[in-house]
Amino acid sequence: MVTNQMPAAVTASLTEITPSERFFFESNGYLVLENFLSDEHVARLQVALDRVITQRRAQQQAAIPHTGMTRLVGERSTRIFYILDDDPLFLELLDWPAMMTYVRALLNPKPHHHASDAIVEYATDMVERGPGWHLDGHDNGYRNLGHPIPLLQLKLGYYLTDMREPGQGNLTIIPSSHKAAIEPAPADLKRRDLFPGALEVCAPAGSAILFHNALWHTAGIFRKPESRRVILYYAYEHPWMVASQEHWSYPNAFYNERLSPEQRKLFHGFVFDPPEARWG
Repeated sequence: MVTNQMPAAVTASLTEITPSERFFFESNGYLVLENFLSDEHVARLQVALDRVITQRRAQQQAAIPHTGMTRLVGERSTRIFYILDDDPLFLELLDWPAMMTYVRALLNPKPHHHASDAIVEYATDMVERGPGWHLDGHDNGYRNLGHPIPLLQLKLGYYLTDMREPGQGNLTIIPSSHKAAIEPAPADLKRRDLFPGALEVCAPAGSAILFHNALWHTAGIFRKPESRRVILYYAYEHPWMVASQEHWSYPNAFYNERLSPEQRKLFHGFVFDPPEARWG
């Protein structure tokens, strides 16, 4: 569900995207698939992420080199980037069959992986954080391409904690803003409360949220002192786009030994050793 009396979230289709889902995404710039992952799957991801966060925080605090980037915020909150090699469960989600149905239908029949990260936030670490409204993408959010900004990256997030109530740092969006020819008022972007048209995405654990790179969004404000926000993010792009920095950060063994044949198709051939001469 979402706040502000928006339409109820669409139920995930495990076989193909429905016309209603496609219309909702094209019109609003986002799509919520409630209960997309099972409770058992979410629990396993939580255990894996707790272990990885502990390890990453220790490495970062000791200045030990490791794959990806690790950002520590306050006592416990952490954001880690380039997570595909941190645990097999994170790599498994890279081409999760039910989700790839949506990625191929909405973005490209031959998508490429762009980025991956995980966020664990505690309200006690975030009391001073204000909104951080932005678009995704290089070159200032692809603004140089003019308006409307095309769909070049499809971002998707998996809620691993129950976010059915607002005020828990929920992903906050401006529906249909991917089609806007002008930007929101600067004063609105600085407000700590929701300005007209903005809404918090409220959904249970296991839900997936897909959104357009040009959709204005931010992490929401924490208004519940006991809140904990945990989310995994994956992003996909067109096969003709230049690979992101993440692709140069994994060891050769990751590409040559740990990717399945289907997963290899999500990367440019030049990341392999020897390089693969192929397109798409």
